[in-house]
Amino acid sequence: MTDTVLYEVSDAIASVTLNRPERLNAINPKLLADLLKALRQANADPAVHVIVLGGAGRAFCAGDDLKEFDSQVGTPAETRAYIEKIQDVTRALCLNRKMVVGAIHGWAVGGGLEWTINCDFVVMANDARFFFPEVSLGIFVTGGVTRLLPQQIGTARARRMILLGERYSAEDAPALGFDWQIVAPAEVAAQARSLASRIAALPQGPVRDLKQALRESAGSDLEGAMAIETEATLRGFLDPESTRRARERLG
Repeated sequence: MTDTVLYEVSDAIASVTLNRPERLNAINPKLLADLLKALRQANADPAVHVIVLGGAGRAFCAGDDLKEFDSQVGTPAETRAYIEKIQDVTRALCLNRKMVVGAIHGWAVGGGLEWTINCDFVVMANDARFFFPEVSLGIFVTGGVTRLLPQQIGTARARRMILLGERYSAEDAPALGFDWQIVAPAEVAAQARSLASRIAALPQGPVRDLKQALRESAGSDLEGAMAIETEATLRGFLDPESTRRARERLG
């Protein structure tokens, strides 16, 4: 597909792989646009039954690329458009009718953790680590996690994770309430592929109906949650203090 996102389809499975390993697959405008293009292509392709989302190199995704923070902030309209692209990735993952399997290793930080939570199934390396740094930077979470995370682990734990930005390991995931499959690092790709193959072999009508039915039965007003997130993130991005904190974080 491009140099920042790899795309391959085989045996009814679309493999979508973040490919900025030198930056731990940190999110910048190019990666964001390429990821969105790949996901939309997979969703539109009738030959694709399941999507596997992963990352090349030592991590799944280290979150926003703070070295390029200035490139993400412009006029209010430009900044809003960038944030909406972030939310569009979640729409492509959650509001489609194809199951998404996350193959997660290394770091899953900020937006990377949000995309992990967006997946229908997660296979995670037992040495993976994850956290939300957004509030400490003066910005806000995206990806509909203010709605999805409480559904997965409860409101109290979601509040603590997002607000305090505490760091967790994959071994903490079951106690937190995540129904993630934790495996040895060398087994992540194979186990994610195996799970995707099982799903791809099922009759796809019921699979797609199940994804839609579960979403609707949970009463998930994802768009409403993302609208609130977008406004909060916009305020944070446009605050000069957020830029200062990002630069300080880089040292």
